Amino acid sequence: MTHIRHEPVAPTCTQRLASGGTIDAHRHDDHQIVYAGRGVLVVTTGAGSWVAPGNRAIWVPAGTVHAHQAHGELDLHLVGLPATDNPLGLDTPTVLAVSPLLRELIIAYTHAPDDDSPERARLRAVLLDQLRASPQQPLHLPTPASPPLRALYEILRADPADKRTLAELGRQVGASDRTLSRLFRSELGMTFPQWRTQLRLQHALVLLAEKESVTAVAHRCGWSSASAFIDVFRRTFGHTPGSHPAD
Repeated sequence: MTHIRHEPVAPTCTQRLASGGTIDAHRHDDHQIVYAGRGVLVVTTGAGSWVAPGNRAIWVPAGTVHAHQAHGELDLHLVGLPATDNPLGLDTPTVLAVSPLLRELIIAYTHAPDDDSPERARLRAVLLDQLRASPQQPLHLPTPASPPLRALYEILRADPADKRTLAELGRQVGASDRTLSRLFRSELGMTFPQWRTQLRLQHALVLLAEKESVTAVAHRCGWSSASAFIDVFRRTFGHTPGSHPAD
């Protein structure tokens, strides 16, 4: 990432991004909670990308260089927290489940950021309590660094529906499936099937935000049928893609 802006204070505010809109790479001295009340948000860092639909938020620790991209019309809610205030004890970007209550708290808290009333202080305290209770979600797609994994990543990012085996892909990138399997575990902390599923799910969230049909998304992301896609999506996100939060 180039041209990295340093904004010491992480803002607490609400802003709207058009579909495809971006906020370029920057960092804060504060922690930040990033939530899309509408649309799907992708946060990218040097370590990978995190995707958050409407029932997920992203925790961005202080000092993390990150960029945002909107898929679908995006209502972006940002909550800044001092570096000394880390209710989650997390030092890496993390996707968090957002309950209906936490959603309303974030929206209310970011609606009037200049309000310093006692009522707002109590609202903040409840918001932090709800954050502490928010389960972490495995929606991180780590970005490979080694050349063979990087080449494989570019192939599958261009076409998530590519159904070739690891051995077949390995022949294209010049590495054996054994070598690639070892690199996936040592470098990314997951198996190739796990990583490919994460990549496909992230692509699916983007396509759903762009109003693609469930059947089309299943086909474009490499699932054998819409029902197979719906099953994986439900197990990952807790709801079906047909009921994907859009606003």
